[in-house]
Amino acid sequence: MAFYAERKVQPRRLDDATRFCLVFWSRLFSWRNALLIAKPDTLIRWHRMGFKLFWKCKSQAGRPRLPGNIRSLIARMVRENPTWGQARIAAELSVKLGIRLSPRTVRAYWPADAEHPGPQRISSHHWKTFVRNHAQAVVACDFLVAITAGFRILYVFVAMEVGSRRILHFNVTAHPTAGWTLQQFREAIPGDHSYRFLIHDRDSIFSPEVDEALRNFGLKVLRAPARAPKANAYCERLVGTIRRECLDFMIPLSEKHLRRILREWISHYNHGRPHSALGPGIPAPVEDPCPLLPGNIHRHELPASARISSHPILGGLHHEYRLDRIAA
Repeated sequence: MAFYAERKVQPRRLDDATRFCLVFWSRLFSWRNALLIAKPDTLIRWHRMGFKLFWKCKSQAGRPRLPGNIRSLIARMVRENPTWGQARIAAELSVKLGIRLSPRTVRAYWPADAEHPGPQRISSHHWKTFVRNHAQAVVACDFLVAITAGFRILYVFVAMEVGSRRILHFNVTAHPTAGWTLQQFREAIPGDHSYRFLIHDRDSIFSPEVDEALRNFGLKVLRAPARAPKANAYCERLVGTIRRECLDFMIPLSEKHLRRILREWISHYNHGRPHSALGPGIPAPVEDPCPLLPGNIHRHELPASARISSHPILGGLHHEYRLDRIAA
C-alpha cells in the first residue's frame, strides 16, 4: 500500500481485481499500518461485499427446474390444444397423469411461440353463492345458434346439471318450438330425478305452457331477469365453451353433421375433460384417471413402467391423455 507514497505517484481509483487482492493479502500480514489510500473500514466493507458475492454465487435461489420430459409434455399439450389455458393444462396433468403442478408453474414453462391465456372473469357473488348451495339440485338450459356451410341457421338446445357440470341432454333443430323444447326436457330429466330448480332465460320458446309442464315435473322454474346473462352464468359459460372449443373450429355441413360433431365433443366434455370447478375433476368419469400411478412416486416424475398415450378428439382439435402399461 506504500507503493504510491514511495514513488510519489498520484493514487488511482482501485478496480474490483485490486480490491480482491487486498482482501486476500490482508489475511497474511498486518495491513492496518500499511493502508495509505484506503481506510480500514473501507477494506472491511470490501471484505463483506466479497462474502455476500460468494454466497450469492454459491446459493441457488428458487425451486429446481422440472425434468425435461415434463417440460416437453407441457409444450406438447400447448401446441396440440390451442384453446387450452394454463389452468386447463394443469388440471389435465393432475387428473389424468398424476403430475401435480400449479397453473403458475405451467405458465413458467409456456412455449415462447404460444400466446399466454387471458384473465378470467369472476361472476356475481350472491347469486353464485345461492347456486353453489343448491348446485346438486339445479338444472340450467339454454339455446345457441350454429351456421352451416350453406348459411342455414340451426338451433342447439343444451341442458346441464350445475353440481357436476355434466351435460344431461342436447339436440339440434332448424325450427325450435315450445312443443319441441318440452320434449327435450322429457328426454333430459328422468322421472325419478332429484332436481328442484331449473334455470332458463326469458326466450319466447320457454312459453307459460312449458313452465307449467316443468312444474308438473316437480321443478321450480327460475326465469333469469331480462338482459342478465350472469343469472344463468353456468349455462352461458357452457355455451361459450362449446363455441371456443368446438364450433369456432368446425363448419357443419348439415343438421346431421352438427349433431355428430356435438355428440363427440359432449362425450369428451362429460367423460374426459377436467373441469377446474370440480377440484379439478371430470363431470362423469368412466374409470380411474391414473390406474397405473403408484402412491410413492414423486409428483414431478412419470412411472418408468408406463407410457403416455393420447387419443385425438374431433380429428385432433383436442386430445385425451392417459397412462398405459408398457408390455414386458
